[in-house]
Amino acid sequence: MKETLQYLFTGNKLTREQAKSSLLEIGKGQHSDAEFASFLTVFKMRPLESEELAGFRDAMLELSIKVDLSEFNGIDIVGTGGDGKNTFNISTLSCFIVAGAGVNITKHGNYAATSNSGSSNVLEFLGYKFSNEIDKLKIDLEKGGFCFLHAPLFHPAMKHIAPVRRALKVPTFFNILGPMINPSSPKYQLLGVNNNENFDHYKNVYKTLNINFAIVNSVDGYDEISLTADTHFASKQKETNISPADFGMEKINPEKLYGGDSVEDAAKIFIDILEGKGTPEQNNVVLANAAVALNVVYPEKDLLQCVEMAKESLKSGKALNKLKTVTE
Repeated sequence: MKETLQYLFTGNKLTREQAKSSLLEIGKGQHSDAEFASFLTVFKMRPLESEELAGFRDAMLELSIKVDLSEFNGIDIVGTGGDGKNTFNISTLSCFIVAGAGVNITKHGNYAATSNSGSSNVLEFLGYKFSNEIDKLKIDLEKGGFCFLHAPLFHPAMKHIAPVRRALKVPTFFNILGPMINPSSPKYQLLGVNNNENFDHYKNVYKTLNINFAIVNSVDGYDEISLTADTHFASKQKETNISPADFGMEKINPEKLYGGDSVEDAAKIFIDILEGKGTPEQNNVVLANAAVALNVVYPEKDLLQCVEMAKESLKSGKALNKLKTVTE
């Protein structure tokens, strides 16, 4: 690590392999907290390279407890967080809409870092039991078309990493790694990022991977499709901007996406939407994200067809039924 730090301090960048090797050693506890803190600080002092992020991703996946769920052809709908918008759980709700439309969900997530309720917070409150046992995950998928991979159960390396992150009290590259390190390696992913810089990093990393993906960033700073503004969009095939009108929807006011002041508030919004008691704005933003996820899985369909599939899942109660199946 001393040689690596000297190399970095003189302005050098790491290759993907060097980045992977460095983080593998850190994740195995081979370096002191001070050395790791110095390593993290380098990437606060200068911009991270996409190649370095790719290497860190490779290391965290190698260190993770992997689960093979490939037979389910699942999709993960997940955002980096960190947008400071305190929205309700849009991505997680979209997962149940997509599951209700017949596509399996293998979602990776964690407790909130910046909002009041992350995916783990709301699912735990609603009764979902976290596990890294493959049999339990497969039963959830077979019965409810949904399973949740609670990050702390799958990333044992975090025991060496988390104390230093907590002590530093500043965002690091780990804040954007989460969506990239789903230990089930899903075939499909819809990824939300919170700014242009991370959008470009994700695009550069994902085009090197054998994954069908879409990356979204609302141009006003949400890590998902917010309908409060246009959405910057990239897939393997194209990069474009999507407007609310492309979904057949109106632009909406940011305060309509407020997620409440507690996990209880977030859970109430969650259930209200699935029970058909959501506001038009709440429904539309969830349907828009679900539609893009469905479009990743069904590229032959157009966006409006995918919106209709999502609406049918919500209005018929199929999405609610998927939640009930995995939480009761």
